[in-house]
Amino acid sequence: MKIRTFFCLIVCLAMAAFLFAPVGAVAKTEYISIATGGTGGVYYPYGGGVAEIWTKHVPGIEAVAEVTGASVENIRLVNRGESLTGEAMNDAVYQAYNAEGRFEGNPQKILAMFQMYPHHFHIVALKGSDVKTIYDVKGKSVSVGAPGSGTEFKTNLVFKALGISYDDFKVHRLSFTETANALKDGTIDVGIWDVAAPTSSIMDLATTRDIVLIPFSQEDIEKVCSMYPFYSPFELAAGTYKGQDYPVKNPSVWNTVICNADMSVDRVYSLVKAIFEHKDYLEKIHPFAKFTTPDNAIKASPIPLHPGAVKYFKEIGVTVPDHLISKK
Repeated sequence: MKIRTFFCLIVCLAMAAFLFAPVGAVAKTEYISIATGGTGGVYYPYGGGVAEIWTKHVPGIEAVAEVTGASVENIRLVNRGESLTGEAMNDAVYQAYNAEGRFEGNPQKILAMFQMYPHHFHIVALKGSDVKTIYDVKGKSVSVGAPGSGTEFKTNLVFKALGISYDDFKVHRLSFTETANALKDGTIDVGIWDVAAPTSSIMDLATTRDIVLIPFSQEDIEKVCSMYPFYSPFELAAGTYKGQDYPVKNPSVWNTVICNADMSVDRVYSLVKAIFEHKDYLEKIHPFAKFTTPDNAIKASPIPLHPGAVKYFKEIGVTVPDHLISKK
C-alpha cells in the first residue's frame, strides 16, 4: 500500500507540474512576420497565403503578413531582423546581397528561400494622351512607385539603361492604388507598376478609364537586359487588360521570398517544406503561385539559398548548383 501510495503521489505531482506550468514551458510559440507590400498588388495576398500555411502546418509557428513599402524596405527589415522573412524583386535582392547600387558598401544579411513568380514592367497612361513610347515620360507627371518599393527600384535601373533621368519629369512616389487613382483623377500622366499580370489596381482602373500600355522596343529591351542580367524579355499578351488589344514587350524580373541569414536550418527547412507540401492551397489564394516550384527556385534564384532550403530541395531530389550554396 505504501508503494502504491508513493507512485500515486508521484503521478499527482507530475500532473500538477504539467497543469500549472507556465504556458511557454508547455508549448512555445514563435511569431514570424512576412514583409509583403501594398494591398493593391500581389505581394500582400500571396504573403497572406504563405502566413496561413506556416501557421496551420508548422508546429509552434504563428505567422502574419505585414503591409509594407515592398522590396527595398522588406530587404532592410529582414536584414535587421525586424521581419524574419519577406518578399522582394530579384533586382533588389541581387544588389542587396552583393552590396551594389542602392546597397553599395552595405551587404544585407539575407538568403533565398524560394521563388514566387515573375513581374512585368507596366507603363500605363490614359487613352488619348501623347505618351506613345517610354521616352515620352519626359516633361510629364509620373508615378515611379512607392518609396522603398521594387517598382521604384526597377524604374531607376530601367531609366538609367535608357538614358532617362528623374530630372526629365515630375516625380511622384505612389502606391499601386494611389497611382491608379491619380491617373483616374488626372493628377498624373503616367503610372508605373512592376507586378505580375494582370494586377487588380490596373484592372480596376481599366473599368472606368480607357488605358494604354506603353510597349518597349526590341532595342530598348536588349539595352535593359544586357545591362542587368537579372532581367529577361517578356511579351504581355493582348487582352491581358480591358482595351489592350495588342502585345506589350517589357523587361520581366522574378520575385524571391527571402529570410534573415541567421535563421536556423531546421526552422527554414520546415517553412520551405510546408509551402511545397501545401502549394495547392497557395494557388487557391493566388493563381500566380503556379510559378512557385522547386525547379524555379533553382533556375531563377539570384542569390544563394538558405541551408534549410537547400536541405529540403536535396531531400526531394532537386540538384542545387554550387553557386546557390551559401559560403557566408
